[in-house]
Amino acid sequence: MTHALPAAMIPLTHAVAEGSEVLMPQLGLGTYKISDEDVQAVVEQGLEIGYRHLDTAQMYGNEAGVGRAIAAIGLPREDVFVTSKLDNPHHAPEDVARTFDETMERLGLEVLDLFLVHWPLARTPGLSLERTWEAMIALRESGRVRAIGVSNYQHDHLETIIQATGVVPAVNQIEIHPYLQQRRMREVHEELGIVTQSWSPLARGLMVTDPVVQQVADELGVSPAQVVVRWHLQHGLVVIPKSVHPERMRANAEVFDLVLSQEQIAALDALERGHRTGSHPDTMQLTHG
Repeated sequence: MTHALPAAMIPLTHAVAEGSEVLMPQLGLGTYKISDEDVQAVVEQGLEIGYRHLDTAQMYGNEAGVGRAIAAIGLPREDVFVTSKLDNPHHAPEDVARTFDETMERLGLEVLDLFLVHWPLARTPGLSLERTWEAMIALRESGRVRAIGVSNYQHDHLETIIQATGVVPAVNQIEIHPYLQQRRMREVHEELGIVTQSWSPLARGLMVTDPVVQQVADELGVSPAQVVVRWHLQHGLVVIPKSVHPERMRANAEVFDLVLSQEQIAALDALERGHRTGSHPDTMQLTHG
């Protein structure tokens, strides 16, 4: 029998229906760059460890494997929070609907918990942030997805879609780690009631070799990765570390009895350097997807 991690549940204010409550586990399991062939075993292990929040995407090419893992473990559907994302070539409204159907077929689900627009592609000719978001709203209104959101959106992108439709994304998933803390975007999200979710929370491994992170880890007798995951949690961020190694997945989850002091948080906050490990939203174009 599997037991869920004692992760905090974050309410998604802007969810499918007025008065409904959609809760997202604050700690999730990322699946970026895990092949469809390998992801089933990884996700099954994660669910056995106690993860109840899974993050995949059309772009990752592994939705089917994630779906096989969910089916194999056999947890009640309401116990597992599943996110997927719209791939870059599919921003036309008709493609949003068609490829969402394909996502659901691959995952083997009737209702998805959260569907995100993966990248804004705001400078790609012929695409419209507003029309894509309207198609996402139609999916939400169909009842087949409980909440919709975005990923990698800047402040101006958010303003564009909210002003056009009046619908605020439930989530914005952006790159965040101590080297890129996105403080202004986090303030914007707080003002709008958008949940901030961190991707690349370990800066693709850079954080675990940082001397300050290592010093804090030594002080607490834990791993550098645990320190950084805990930093995200104490800042109220939803975090989705990825690993294919069961021992690291387990370690990343064993952070709920860990508390960073105010001094330790301040030392990690001081690491800000504006360093991105992924693409910048303003330069991502459809041809890059």
